[in-house]
Parts: sequence; structure tokens; C-alpha cells
Amino acid sequence: MGFSCGIVGLPNAGKSTIFNALTLAGSAVASYPFCTIDPKEGKVPVPDQRLSTLAEILKPPTVTPTSLTFVDIAGLVKNAHQGEGLGNRFLANIREMDAVVHVVRLFPDSNVSHVSENVDPVNDFDVVATELMLADLETVTRRKEKTEKLARVGDKEARKSLDLLHRLEASLGQGIPAHKVPARNKGERQTIHDLFLLTSKPSMAVINVGEDQPPEEDPRVAAFRAHVSDLSIPVVPISGKLEMELAELPEEDRREFMAEMGLEGLALERIVKAGYQLLDLVTFYTIVGAEMRAWTVPAGTPAPQAAGRIHTDMEKGFIKAEVVPYYRFVDAGSESIAKNRAFVRTEGKDYTIADGDIVTFLFKA
Repeated sequence: MGFSCGIVGLPNAGKSTIFNALTLAGSAVASYPFCTIDPKEGKVPVPDQRLSTLAEILKPPTVTPTSLTFVDIAGLVKNAHQGEGLGNRFLANIREMDAVVHVVRLFPDSNVSHVSENVDPVNDFDVVATELMLADLETVTRRKEKTEKLARVGDKEARKSLDLLHRLEASLGQGIPAHKVPARNKGERQTIHDLFLLTSKPSMAVINVGEDQPPEEDPRVAAFRAHVSDLSIPVVPISGKLEMELAELPEEDRREFMAEMGLEGLALERIVKAGYQLLDLVTFYTIVGAEMRAWTVPAGTPAPQAAGRIHTDMEKGFIKAEVVPYYRFVDAGSESIAKNRAFVRTEGKDYTIADGDIVTFLFKA
């Protein structure tokens, strides 16, 4: 599935509406809780001006952008960690995600019920965040109890893990998410990874406002930003309903309507870009035959593993990579001129792919 962002929140927060706008995948939208039961996924192209510029220069027959996968997950309710609502399924689905998108409701609509009968984005966020932390606390406590037994019979690896597990348990018990507990060494990082903690995942928040609500003029948006500021998560206010209506229009009609409204672009692009940054991803480009393509890898990925993103045989048989930075390629205007100006470098297995690299991989078949 690639890199995935799970869209979570209370029932009727507008998760499916925002998912539809992002993916145009047609997730059901209704005004009653648990309309979404099974998670639904859709791939969303990442807006990329560099790819557009390269396409204008080279005019390849095929241009393929990189993408993120967004997953619409069933609404959560209080005590989900104890199985309330669709709790167990909900939590299991989140564990499979690379990042979490919290959708909180700010739009007023008497026809769409609210589980607490009060539109309060801070409270909605806290309900979901608390359930994720309580689920993590149960996971850590179970692992700690098992690890303590192993440590008592002389297991050295278990003893090494105990300090981290105690720190995680104490922090989660105080309402501090797992991502705020630093790993002190490689072994602790691996332990955290193996626990699949929900609150260790990168997160962002989307405030779903009404169609006629200027978000930056609403004091509740500012209050929400202040509430989550210590968590270091980006906050994106949008009108899910308006964005879905815009996304469903033919492109020409959409441009005309957006021009009339004074909109430069879809607000949804901010969600995609924020999700991309949240996962600390970089983009590199390949030009092979008729296709120019953007690829996504985590920052710090060595060249052979980046080649493996294209095909496993390329990683196994990796010889070298010919690399030219995007801005150098644009200056040159073509691959041949870039080579003549010595803009193209030859890199080996130790090279780390940089954002914007245009790469040709050489490998043994």
C-alpha cells in the first residue's frame, strides 16, 4: 500500500467527506454514527511543482506523480480501548497506518448529529487522543509484565528493555503520548517500533469548518491550535463539504468557480503536503524511455534501497547511480547539456538520496 495516513475522529466529524474530497473514491457519507465500518483507501497524488516544471521542459508522453494512501477509518467513541463502538477494529486499523490524521468537527449542522451533542473540537480531539493513549498504556503494561518475568530469570535483553517500558508506562499514565518519550539508543528505538504504539505515529489535525466559516476568524480555531501546540502537530482548517463539492466539479468548472471565490488552490493540497512532511519523505525522479516519474522514500534512504523502490532486482544488482539535482537540471534544460556542464555526478552504494534528485540507476540484471 506504500505510505499510508489513517483518517480518524469521532462519528460524524466529517472524515468520509474529507476522504471523498481527497480521493474522489466515493466513501459513503451519512448523518448517523458508524456509517463507515470497513476502512476504505484511496491513493492521492502529491502536488509537485518540480514535476510539472520538468514535464514542461521535457514533454514526456507519460508523467507519473508520487502519491500517499489515505484510509477512511470507522469513527471512534469513548471507551473504544475497552471495545466500545467499533473500538477493537478501529484500533487495529490505526496500527497498520504510518501516520494519523485527526479530523475534528467545527461545522454547524442541526441535521448531522454529534455524539456528545456539543460541537467542541478540543473535546473531540481529546476523546480520540485519550483512547489511543489508553490503548497504548494497556499494550505497554502487558509487555512490561512479560518482560519483568523474563528479566527475573536472567534474560539480559529483557533487562535492557525494562527502563524504556517503565518510562513509557509512566508517561502514558500522565497523558503524555509515546512520541514524546525519547529512545536513548538503537535498541530502544527497535522496541518502540515493535510495540506498534498508536501515539508514537506522526499525527496532524484537520479542523472541519462550515462552508461560510472563515477559519482564521473563528476563536475556536486559535484555541485548538493553542491546545495542541505542545504536541508539535500541524493543524489544517478546511471545509470538507466545500472541498468535496469542488473536487467533484470538472476541472474547467472548478477553476472558474475557484477564481470567482478568490481561491488559488484546493485547501486539500495542504493536507497532502502536510502528510508528506509528517512522514519525513523525500521525492526523487527518474526519466526512463517515455515515462518521467516521481518516487517517494524516507529521508536518509541509501541509493540501493531507493532503486529497490522501483524494482527489487535494481537493489540487488545495484552498481552506481548517476545523479543531477533538480535545480541543476532545470538550469541545463536537458540531460545532455547537464552532462556537458558536469552537473551529473556518479554516486555509489553509500550515497543518500536527496530531495529533488533526478537519478539514473545502473544495475546488473
